[in-house]
Amino acid sequence: MTKNIDMTANKGMVKNLIKFVAPLMLSGILQLLFTASDLIVCRRFGSEHSVGAISSTNALINLIVNLFLGLSIGANILMARCYGNNDAEKGQRVVYTSIILSAIMGLVVGIFGAICSKYFLQWMGTNEEIIDLSTQYLQIYFVGVPFSMIYNFCAALLRAVGDTKRPFYFLTASGIFNVGLNLLLVIVADMDVAGVATATAASQVLAAVVVIVYMRYKKNNFFELRFKKMRFYLQEAKEITRLGLPAGLQSALFSISNVMIQTSVNDLSLTLGPASVDGNGAAASLEGFVYTAMNSCAQGIATFGSANYGAKNKANIRRVILRCLMLVALAWIVTGSIVLIFAPQLLNFYVPSEEGIAFALQRIYITVGTYFLCGLMDSFAFALRAIGYSVLPTVISTCGGCGFRLLWIFFIFKIEYFHNITWLAISYPISWFLTALVHFICFAVLYKKLKFPQSETSPTSATETVGDALNKNKCKQQ
Repeated sequence: MTKNIDMTANKGMVKNLIKFVAPLMLSGILQLLFTASDLIVCRRFGSEHSVGAISSTNALINLIVNLFLGLSIGANILMARCYGNNDAEKGQRVVYTSIILSAIMGLVVGIFGAICSKYFLQWMGTNEEIIDLSTQYLQIYFVGVPFSMIYNFCAALLRAVGDTKRPFYFLTASGIFNVGLNLLLVIVADMDVAGVATATAASQVLAAVVVIVYMRYKKNNFFELRFKKMRFYLQEAKEITRLGLPAGLQSALFSISNVMIQTSVNDLSLTLGPASVDGNGAAASLEGFVYTAMNSCAQGIATFGSANYGAKNKANIRRVILRCLMLVALAWIVTGSIVLIFAPQLLNFYVPSEEGIAFALQRIYITVGTYFLCGLMDSFAFALRAIGYSVLPTVISTCGGCGFRLLWIFFIFKIEYFHNITWLAISYPISWFLTALVHFICFAVLYKKLKFPQSETSPTSATETVGDALNKNKCKQQ
């Protein structure tokens, strides 16, 4: 029997948050390490511009995939509410609907992405020297997307009831498999980027199979997975979509701005050469470690906040946010310091040229040095979603993040003096600050108005935890 974290208890909240966040953070960092291994293996054993070929696809992958992966956030929030409200029957319906939804969306995204890969890369102005390699990588990568969708939805359901360790274990196993297969296909089989993409797709298949097998045969104390009982529930699908689609749109819109920034980098590469694309991809990879560490802490707000929203515990929602913000700050200080201090040495693993490293450093010193603003932006966006506002943070993020960056690219970056990587990178912290500020103001106003009717008390008393209530229910059934 899996012992889940109690997310509605006031006592020991920091300890419970750390137990939730730590595996989630390690999962994200491991995933980035495994992704980085793709670049490092290609850097050492692949063709000259294989690093740039893979890096130039990241923004496009995020644009296409994140729109649908946002629905996994909706599944997480809805399941956390069911858990906080001790509504296991509805939670069971959420499980079945989420898995079917993820499989359908995964197939649609995988087929669409594989067919349209080269057209999108051409639209982005990808350098002619790397476009064929980039297309080859993307087409193989999208074969694994349906399995990636299934894994992410299942992992979101497990995390919603406080189980973050198992997704971490499953991701670790698939990542180790990915690295081993990378080395075999690139070094031994000499498949270059095709070998890296094949290893990535195969690892996604493994992760999906393992998490499904676990959910099928390992009993959870809140929900179960029985294939014979699997049904698609329209009401739960609507709720998941209502909660998750705005988050997916937000991620997709941010990805659009990143695609435009990648397009601008591709434009710079016409004069600076492909090394600038290599450097930008390497910088983005290192920045990802800092972002993942902060975002993992911020996700605690979505899950714990939603659980307390379901339990109708307003005071605990505020406590969750304050404690998560402290964890976000700590994550930024630790990971950001490591990246800033050792950036030249770390970049050497990715980029073969001094020009590429110099290009990457211009971006890293600006973005990583101000990344806490991004952590604040994500934290208050999750806080708004936790108290039932899913569309508002999407609108704010669209205007403050995506809209501002696009205006920056079309008006500021086009000026000759500002037509360089430094001024392109400066658009990030300004957009983070503006978006975080508006998120905070909206949350402060809406939280103050948040009231739970006195008659709708939590299913658990002030001293009784969700876990205690679940155990009582099981004793009654026995």
